[in-house]
Amino acid sequence: MDSQDVGRPRALVVDDARTIRLILRKILEEAGFEAVEAENGFDALAWLASGETAHLVFVDWEMPEMNGISFVRKVRENPAYRDLRLVMVTKETRLHNVKEALEAGADEYIMKPFTRDVVRDKLQLLGLLV
Repeated sequence: MDSQDVGRPRALVVDDARTIRLILRKILEEAGFEAVEAENGFDALAWLASGETAHLVFVDWEMPEMNGISFVRKVRENPAYRDLRLVMVTKETRLHNVKEALEAGADEYIMKPFTRDVVRDKLQLLGLLV
């Protein structure tokens, strides 16, 4: 971590689409976060298990290797991550999908395509807007 990042909250962006990772990273950095990226749930879990810390994770639903729902469930099984805020980001718009994500342990749900304002609103709802 760069010395300029000391004290900044950290967000992990988990999505197999590089473009989405870059868009979310830019929005999060503008909001005062240090943002790091993972391409799938396995990589994100490995990053967390390595001792790295995050305050927030934006996770895509549909990814290879491990999808977002499986990632959310795995995170919620581990008491070490009980304070980690999870936001599902997906094109899934059906009500039962939203319900499934929230029941799995997601704190919030953002539908693609999203805007900067939507992301900032979710950060504010979670008490994380810096």
